[in-house]
Amino acid sequence: MDPPGTVPVFLSLTGRQSKATRTRAARQAVLVSLGVISLFAIGGEAILSYLGIGIPALQGAGGLLLLLIALDLLTGKGTTEPEAVEDVNVALVPLGTPLLAGPGAIAATIVFVRQADGHFWSYAALAAAIVVVHLVLWLCLRYSGVIIRVVRDSGILLLAKIAGLLLAAIAVQLVADSVRGFIAGAH
Repeated sequence: MDPPGTVPVFLSLTGRQSKATRTRAARQAVLVSLGVISLFAIGGEAILSYLGIGIPALQGAGGLLLLLIALDLLTGKGTTEPEAVEDVNVALVPLGTPLLAGPGAIAATIVFVRQADGHFWSYAALAAAIVVVHLVLWLCLRYSGVIIRVVRDSGILLLAKIAGLLLAAIAVQLVADSVRGFIAGAH
């Protein structure tokens, strides 16, 4: 998870909206991410096992979803009609998941839970780390409005294009890691 690195994507998706809408989107995205990461910390292995899904499949799906969002950012689609329903959807997808709580964060969480080996303090430290990371994420997104005042509308458009390019690269890397995982025989 990369709190400062999410700011350009957050601004590209919400930068032209009101401060109240951006604040609500930041809160919703972080809460969705916290919920998803917590869910996978508690029962991630059981969920993946029950569904017969491996980490490579999770990476591939997240990569494809991020690629769709990246293409929208690069082509400028979806930025002309900000509606309340879309604000909520932007906070949930792509911000909450797969950007904040993406395949990499979910996989890392599952691995760290495995390494805790039933020790209370290990679980407590992992829970504290999850909460602290999400607090830092919220602070970065919540106060991203300062950047808007500096870069203005043309800067937000530029940030959207850069964020789209970076998201496309992240998406391609996730798909490549997925393919590598399937070839290596990981499930």
